[in-house]
Amino acid sequence: MTATLDRPATISVDGDRIIDKVVWRLVPLLTAGFFVAYLDRVNVGFASLTMNKDLGFTPEFYGFAAGIFFLGYCLFEAPSNYAMHRVGARLWLARIMVSWGVVAALTAFIWSEESFVAMRFLLGVAEAGFPPGVILYLTYWAPATRRARILAGFLIAVPLGSAIGSPISGIILSTMDGVAGLSGWRWLYFLEALPAIALGVVCFLYLPDRPANAKWLAPHEREWLEATLAREAPAYEENSWAALADRRVLALGVAYFGVVMGLYGLSYWLPQIVKGFGASILATGFLASVPYACGAVAMTLWSRRSDRRGETAVHTAIAAVLASIGLAGAAFAPSHFLAMLALTVAAVGSVAALPTFWSLCTRTLDPRDAVVGVAVINSIGNLSGLAGPYLVGAIKGATGEFSDALLALALGPLLTAAMMLWATLSRGRAPLN
Repeated sequence: MTATLDRPATISVDGDRIIDKVVWRLVPLLTAGFFVAYLDRVNVGFASLTMNKDLGFTPEFYGFAAGIFFLGYCLFEAPSNYAMHRVGARLWLARIMVSWGVVAALTAFIWSEESFVAMRFLLGVAEAGFPPGVILYLTYWAPATRRARILAGFLIAVPLGSAIGSPISGIILSTMDGVAGLSGWRWLYFLEALPAIALGVVCFLYLPDRPANAKWLAPHEREWLEATLAREAPAYEENSWAALADRRVLALGVAYFGVVMGLYGLSYWLPQIVKGFGASILATGFLASVPYACGAVAMTLWSRRSDRRGETAVHTAIAAVLASIGLAGAAFAPSHFLAMLALTVAAVGSVAALPTFWSLCTRTLDPRDAVVGVAVINSIGNLSGLAGPYLVGAIKGATGEFSDALLALALGPLLTAAMMLWATLSRGRAPLN
């Protein structure tokens, strides 16, 4: 009697090859989407080099208004993640991309403080749910043993958004000024928004919702992947909103708050810090890319080490401490060169902590909690995206210097490290890894 080909037991399955196939099919598109999202989120730092003078924005107002993005973002993040789980990733992620692209483009036409605040808030509403939605989506495809590396492949868009986006922003700002009678910062907002709309269309046409919809996987590959993920995530009753009262979710949100405080406090102000060294706008674009280019390399290597060791909390804590040391070092650096070196260390630590942190979260939360829990963690953490830039602006406005502001930002990653230490020590009492 001959064996039939539709029985998984008769087919040799190479699990690593299947995961690699999934990664190369999904992650580049999702990373490109987050790259554009992050660029549209932080290009305000480059726009501020000339926009603030044109529109009369003070450091305090700019810090507040730039960070107001996160108010809209956090308010709508958990509902967005829940909607994606219900209607499917393909439609919902495409909707997010097109929405934020349109809003980002319209930011080119602001004329006052009120209009700037309104567009930053609407940009947060439009983008809400994209990063946590993708993190949740990848748990539908990626076994836990490969998750930190796969998440790093997506989250590398954070450092690349600055490493590649900074020179692009510098070039647009310096070469497009006056074209068609528009300021360079207006062209910056408009041109960098267009890829988001295009990627949204590609996402709708290209992205499958679940492994069962992946026609590019052979039947036995789909069966193996679904069975592997089912063993890690047994069936559960739909009760996603219970995550709102889960102490693990709240603790992880506080931990994320700390590292994001340093990340965005630095990202939104780095162009102004570097320009303060005496660099031109064009040179500022290239110099501001260096810390994040190093961060992209560090993120990849650190996440691989985390997967090899099967450990996430300590890896996150070490990276967070490094970020804090870099920020504090930049505050006391006696020269511009040493300040840039310290800022590079801060960027390396901030971004290297991201994939190991999110791997910890997805290992800690069961499927019932993950749908809303991942979004709640991201929402709590990203509130510091409002606090960090505003804190820097307030201190800069009061003192005229960035040193004290960087020292204050250094406290954020220390909070993350302390929470990760608590997670490690309480491992016997709570399912934190």
